[in-house]
Amino acid sequence: MKKAILLPAITILLAACQGKQEYDATGIFEATTVTISAETSGKILDFGIAEGDSVAMGQNVATIDTALLALQYKQIQSQQSSTEQSSPDIAAQAAALRSQIAHQQNECARIARLLADGAATQKQSDDAEAQLKVSRGQLDALLSTLGKNRGSITENALALQYQKEQIEEQIAKSHITSPITGTVLQKYAEPGEFATPGRPLFKVADLDNIYLRGYFTASRLADIKIGQKVTVIADFGGDEQFEYPGTITWIAQESEFTPKSIQTNDSRANLVYAVKIAVKNDGRLKLGQYGEVRL
Repeated sequence: MKKAILLPAITILLAACQGKQEYDATGIFEATTVTISAETSGKILDFGIAEGDSVAMGQNVATIDTALLALQYKQIQSQQSSTEQSSPDIAAQAAALRSQIAHQQNECARIARLLADGAATQKQSDDAEAQLKVSRGQLDALLSTLGKNRGSITENALALQYQKEQIEEQIAKSHITSPITGTVLQKYAEPGEFATPGRPLFKVADLDNIYLRGYFTASRLADIKIGQKVTVIADFGGDEQFEYPGTITWIAQESEFTPKSIQTNDSRANLVYAVKIAVKNDGRLKLGQYGEVRL
């Protein structure tokens, strides 16, 4: 009689144990996180977000003091304006010499007519042509000098413009924005602290679209492929479980040793393949939570 009662009990227990093992892989829920760091130095003036806050992509979340950068910008702007104003007016400076050359050309033509009529000597004609040649040489030299001066001034003004653009970029980087829409996971600084390039300020993640990093044994690789629809089961402790539709988005190309925190149906399996399964979060799923995968 005892055997008759014990046998069904063992059968039910085994069935329950087998039911708990109805999965093809297990893993941990993760999300793509982004750590935002400072790119400029200065005092943090405004940092109004808190851990758990939602931020939108492009939203300004912190401001680093830009007073010094603004002063540097004004200084360079003044230098650029002064440099550009010092550029020579080539047309105005060459106008007198051009007028002199035009007059000398008329003088050469007049002497040539007189020479043809016998009223002028060859020496007078040669002297006039020589003076015209000298004036033209003076004009060429003046234009060359003024052109070089203007080119040098233009290059200096362009260098100052590049410095202005660099400062503008630094000022823009002093306004810290979120690169993605998501939730603030951690905050590493507070207003009043000093920021330096590379110092982490906060970490953000998109918790609406997370993924389960599961591990499949080599024997199950033939059963999975990218884009495949699977069922993800989130375990909330006890008998509370929720199923979510998931899509395989990535399969590792190389195997790795089974992580200690991960279980597989085949306890003898040492090498497994990591797989990412995208899941739409309804707000209940948490990062680091365990989940199971059923094909």
